[in-house]
Amino acid sequence: MLNKLLNLYKKYKEIINYLIFGVLTTLISIVTYAIFTKVFHIDYLISNVLSWIIAVLFAYITNKIYVFESKSKKNIKEITSFFFFRVVSLIIEMIILYIFVDILHIDDLVTKIIAQIIVIVSNYVFSKVFVFNKN
Repeated sequence: MLNKLLNLYKKYKEIINYLIFGVLTTLISIVTYAIFTKVFHIDYLISNVLSWIIAVLFAYITNKIYVFESKSKKNIKEITSFFFFRVVSLIIEMIILYIFVDILHIDDLVTKIIAQIIVIVSNYVFSKVFVFNKN
């Protein structure tokens, strides 16, 4: 049984690690967002950018080391493309937040959680295809 689990982990290591660190990144994003909005009463869009900065720094380190195991010596290119595509997903998230909160009047924290699902999938595709591409 343990061998089967280990073999499954080895086969799907990248996806499993991405899910683990994606969940942690998402938690960091949501918790810091909640702290900025609910404790410090900072505007929800500004709070989203602040929480994004913290989460993206965590995500870059964990994605580079544990998910895609990048050994790239082109760190400037890698980090630049990583942050570029994270900005793309931030823009997507900001649009979702604005539409759902300001136009549809849905709770900002609920919207933040929903938006994270779209962001997680987008970020995986961007990272896999464009950032940590082993070719």
